[in-house]
Amino acid sequence: MRRPGTTTAPAPGEDLDALLAEVVRGTGASVGLAYVLPPEERVLRIAVVSGVVPRIAAPWARIALDDPIPVADAVRERRLVWLASQEEVARRYPRLGIVLPYDFMLAAAPFTHEARVWGGVVLLWPTWHPPALSAPEREAVDAGCRRAGALLHEAARRGAPLFTGDEPRVLTPPRSPEPDPEEARAALDFAQRIPVGCCALDMDGRITFINTTAAELVGAGGASLRGARPWEALLWMNDPVFEDHYRAAVVTRQAASFTALRPPDQWLSFHLYPDDRGISVQITPLTGVPGQDPLQPEPVPAVGPGGAGALYHLMHLAAALTETAGVSDVVEAVADQLVPAFGPRGLAFMAMEECRLRIIGYRGYSKEFMDSVDGSPLTAQTPSVHALTAGVPSFFGSFEEFRSAYPGAVRYEQRDAWAFLPLIASGRPVGLLVLSYDRPRPFPPAERATLTSLAGLVAQALDRARLYDTTHQLAHTLQTALLPHSLPAVPGLDVAARYLPAGHGVEIGGDFYDLIRCDATTTAATIGDVQGHNIQAAALMGQVRTAVHAHATAGTPPSDVLARTNRLLSDLEPGLFTSCLYAQLDLAGHRARIATAGHPPPLVLHPDGSTEAVELPPGLLLGIDPDAVYSTFEIPFPPGTVFVLHTDGLVETAGTDIDEATAAVCDCLARAGDRTADELADTLVRHATGVATRNDDIALLIIRHVVGGREPRR
Repeated sequence: MRRPGTTTAPAPGEDLDALLAEVVRGTGASVGLAYVLPPEERVLRIAVVSGVVPRIAAPWARIALDDPIPVADAVRERRLVWLASQEEVARRYPRLGIVLPYDFMLAAAPFTHEARVWGGVVLLWPTWHPPALSAPEREAVDAGCRRAGALLHEAARRGAPLFTGDEPRVLTPPRSPEPDPEEARAALDFAQRIPVGCCALDMDGRITFINTTAAELVGAGGASLRGARPWEALLWMNDPVFEDHYRAAVVTRQAASFTALRPPDQWLSFHLYPDDRGISVQITPLTGVPGQDPLQPEPVPAVGPGGAGALYHLMHLAAALTETAGVSDVVEAVADQLVPAFGPRGLAFMAMEECRLRIIGYRGYSKEFMDSVDGSPLTAQTPSVHALTAGVPSFFGSFEEFRSAYPGAVRYEQRDAWAFLPLIASGRPVGLLVLSYDRPRPFPPAERATLTSLAGLVAQALDRARLYDTTHQLAHTLQTALLPHSLPAVPGLDVAARYLPAGHGVEIGGDFYDLIRCDATTTAATIGDVQGHNIQAAALMGQVRTAVHAHATAGTPPSDVLARTNRLLSDLEPGLFTSCLYAQLDLAGHRARIATAGHPPPLVLHPDGSTEAVELPPGLLLGIDPDAVYSTFEIPFPPGTVFVLHTDGLVETAGTDIDEATAAVCDCLARAGDRTADELADTLVRHATGVATRNDDIALLIIRHVVGGREPRR
């Protein structure tokens, strides 16, 4: 607090607190969040909260300007964002709808001053608020945002920090008048005498008061419960659904109720009454089993639609979707997480292809049934076609509803409730998710909103997955076209090749190999690796392989083959570098002439069973220096020798010394003994893939000089 007479300007936070409190009062909002946007940053930070505790607002403590969140849109687009219903929140902002699947209205607006945005405000109202802001409410928001913008602009001009501390400041509501001591004692005595359990929770869910009856009903002492959250202090309430009711009451400011079983057989009814200071809770015992007595409410399910339990499943799903690659991965992730959360018996994914609905994945249906509906025309009068073309979810709580809307629709087995969820990504339909249940289901608003939010998340993942599958197919086609379809048959040689993608990205790289017949007694072998794992790398690989092949057939010495290919790459200026090893095999003279451009050395299995990695000066990678010079080295290649040409994926693994890994491969090669080239290739691949997860592709070319033309034993 400033001393009287001082002229020091207030810190921006102090006045921002007052401004947020004024906007909340002027609009009647139940919750307010004030964000600041420090200069030169693109992340909004919560500075002040009102009506909730920071724990509830924590998921939005930092919001990037590109995030699909209302306040980010408001700041980025410099406009007010208004969301009039839970379903609108779920449809436009699925991430927000997933984490807060409650009934509320929301406004977000920017703090602007002199053509710059300095932050923004988020306000929430209960659903009894009219469907639009009134003129006085809009003016209160606009005026507060203008003043906040000017305040933060002036603070930045003075060099004052706009955000201090890791936690936002929390505005506390005005305190009630101090009660008369006698009146307070009388109220306490009354609360202790009544045969109804009652307790009070603060905004953080902690018990601030509990009467004797309530403590006896929940089976704990009042002293041990004060200051604790019920779902943390009582083991039988340790279920996310109970915390979810508290969160819903705080966010929506609406009364809520639920039932719970206190072991072994006592059912209790909880009624929550929230306001801006906390939650008053009434606890009463029930007789019988809830749900069987028509006068008693239904018990809360262990994991309810839209509740915290379902949210935890959906959070797992959201995380799983970020790791999916193809469409089949998305289908599996959704089925694995959504079925436990919402209990559908069947699940089907559909997409539009050539004016027809195509099944792209399913679970809980027979193949025959899926085949019967696959390929339905978009002119068909079916709920699937309508939901996908209209972009609006459809829910049918019973077969009677379903048959009334679509008399001719096909019903699978005895399914009795359906949700048809269009998958919309970037404003366009990418597919449809159909859920079916084996018994009637009411689909309350909270569940509909959560499923709509879920569909938004799945749509984005499915859109990425279909692009991945398309790119993967293109990559596979390109890779197949550029690598040799088969190796030529060369008298005196037993050869085999393998190519294994690393299993990430689009699974295409620049690894290549080739075997080239030069004349009756000379054969060339080459292997290389273009930098990168993309289509550009694969295309360059094709050019390198073609250049090497052309020079090899002309009888060019190994050093010149690499030098000429290097000059070609330098002229192409691809921006990528290439390692390459070229070996010219003289079968009549029993020798091999080798040149290398930064490529791993060949491994040799000698006729006596010993192995080694041939030591060669590495040479400069192709594409770096157009004037680079390469040397040719000659080594023996007598009958019975095996050359193993490979890319670094065969020997490189994270956390392993390259020399130790190479020695292990040599040892594996020595133990393989007198086997065919195909068997050796399979053995080395099993060794490489069994040691550790690979981060790079593996290309492998095995060349055995057959003794006297005799094949090795099989």
